[in-house]
Amino acid sequence: MNDDIKAIEAATWTYLDGLYEGDVGKLDQIFHPTSALTQSLHGELKIVPRAEWFEAVRNRQSPKAAGMERSDHILTIDVVGSALALVKVKCQMPPRYFTDLLSFVKVDGKWVIAQKVFMTETAA
Repeated sequence: MNDDIKAIEAATWTYLDGLYEGDVGKLDQIFHPTSALTQSLHGELKIVPRAEWFEAVRNRQSPKAAGMERSDHILTIDVVGSALALVKVKCQMPPRYFTDLLSFVKVDGKWVIAQKVFMTETAA
């Protein structure tokens, strides 16, 4: 179990590093090819496939390049079973602040993100 927690934590930091640096290569390492991002936007469910999100990341200035303060936190790692875990993180791209629920699955011995469900709060 401890090895799984360490692997999930490392994968989560790869995710957070990829977000902050705008590094799609890092994100590609940990998001399963079939994964998607889901949120409630203006009261409607919005699902963005991984490839579409990667393109958006490639075409925006990264928080690091913009000189934004980094403030990432892993809030919880819940290992549900031998091949399923849920990780809750907080991250930011001011004025937007995110809470992400990352559904990890173990595929071929590697923990990968199968789904990201998130919410965004905007500072006034």
